[in-house]
Amino acid sequence: MTATTNDQRTGRAVAGEELFESLAHFVVVHDGQSPERARRIADQAVAFLVTAATATVSMVPSDDVDLGLHALILHTKEYAALCEQHAGRFLHHNPAPGGGARDPEKVAASAHAMKTAGFMVLDDLWTVDGTNLAQCDADCGRPYGQA
Repeated sequence: MTATTNDQRTGRAVAGEELFESLAHFVVVHDGQSPERARRIADQAVAFLVTAATATVSMVPSDDVDLGLHALILHTKEYAALCEQHAGRFLHHNPAPGGGARDPEKVAASAHAMKTAGFMVLDDLWTVDGTNLAQCDADCGRPYGQA
């Protein structure tokens, strides 16, 4: 019998326990999520940021992951350090007030880019208005991260 190991990276491992727990706590307190769900959101937010640092697609978080991303951005010192470490520069948050809803294709492409970068993607957190955008592991035959 051959043992299989999961070699997918996690945002939690990248963040380290202290930052990770602080992010999860923030999502519990400010967004009303359960502690377990907040941990999952925090994991995906860090993975999103690290992927965005080198992605070749336009990265757009899901509704849920955006909660964790905002928590991460508000941890300014740690956010800046992660940006420098993974992108070599500060990654600015560029909201588009009044710009309409998230583009589901860009959200799906972001989840696929994370998978390509080796991160575990928690499909149930990659939704827009309740529509799951991350379940198609084959991406309809296209390599992840390519439009």
